[in-house]
Amino acid sequence: PPEMNHTKGGLLIFTANSHPSSRELSKRISCIGAQLVQGSLVFSFFFHVLASLLIETRVQIQESVRGKDVFIIQTMSKDVNTTIMELLIMVYACRTSCARSITGVLPYFPYSKQCKMRKRGSIVTKLLASMMCKAGLSHLITMDLHQKEIQGFFNIPVDNLRASPFLLQYIQEEIPDYRNAVIVAKSPASAKRAQSFAERLRLGIAVIHGEAQDAESDLVDGRHSPPTVKTTGAIHPSMEIPLLIPKEKPPITVVGDVGGRIAIIVDDIIDDVDSFLAAAETLKERGAYKIFIMATHGILSSDAPRLIEESPIHQVVVTNTIPHELQKLQCPKIQTVDISMILSEAIRRIHNGESMSYLFANIGVDD
Repeated sequence: PPEMNHTKGGLLIFTANSHPSSRELSKRISCIGAQLVQGSLVFSFFFHVLASLLIETRVQIQESVRGKDVFIIQTMSKDVNTTIMELLIMVYACRTSCARSITGVLPYFPYSKQCKMRKRGSIVTKLLASMMCKAGLSHLITMDLHQKEIQGFFNIPVDNLRASPFLLQYIQEEIPDYRNAVIVAKSPASAKRAQSFAERLRLGIAVIHGEAQDAESDLVDGRHSPPTVKTTGAIHPSMEIPLLIPKEKPPITVVGDVGGRIAIIVDDIIDDVDSFLAAAETLKERGAYKIFIMATHGILSSDAPRLIEESPIHQVVVTNTIPHELQKLQCPKIQTVDISMILSEAIRRIHNGESMSYLFANIGVDD
């Protein structure tokens, strides 16, 4: 990147204590010439009240932020709620210390799966967006939101960067015979992402249809309020309100040819791996001889590493938006792609007031 010595003193990068990898990511990003503030302290205070343990977070900034452009980097740890409170308190501390602007750098946006109304639940992503804006955040940098429409929950600018260029580069450089590959969507919902990868690599596409219901099931969509009880005569004795016919998924089918090919399954998040394992088994039965999984956010919770290690999956490639060092120790099949370069360039451009369009080159509405 261009020399940025003239920005020193006007640009500060903070990192929270949520996870050591948050500090590691900050060190990688600070190569742009900005000042990485080592002295931001986040304390956890323990209080014993009536035999119960209360834990509070206190933030103390060890550097003047008055009139500065502050960037706060926060990766998500297992304790997501503590991570969020750390971020909110740090943002509010910078706001009350007269920072000129406060930009949150959240490579993975938490609670992004809860961006739709389900039964009598709530859209938690909207609540979190409101909390961040209220705390004093003036800009947000994130990567591959679960749904692009989440940007509309904020009343501040949001830059939703893409990790796909890094994953595409990995495919081209690390999979020697990728020309014999086919891009696979493990469900019709991820077909657009698969199409985006396939068109850029000039490869074919396959879609798996008919798999078992998962967490994103249509059966739990909507409020179901009032309860689906057949009522007549509410408007007129002869009038009945028609109810939606329930869906019935067909047996598992693969639309597209994967026989004798490398199958590359693409998605944005890999968390519970059951659906990926079922897709891998289906592809193996159909003749795929190597199976890769490419995803931006590797949450890999519970016993995902063990299940991946025992599966026919050849490799799982994720980025370092979420820390997963422990999972890599348990499963050598997990590979990491570093995306700190695009975050550092985004910070540089925002601080210098430059256009962000270069980072969104060739990204369409559906990408």
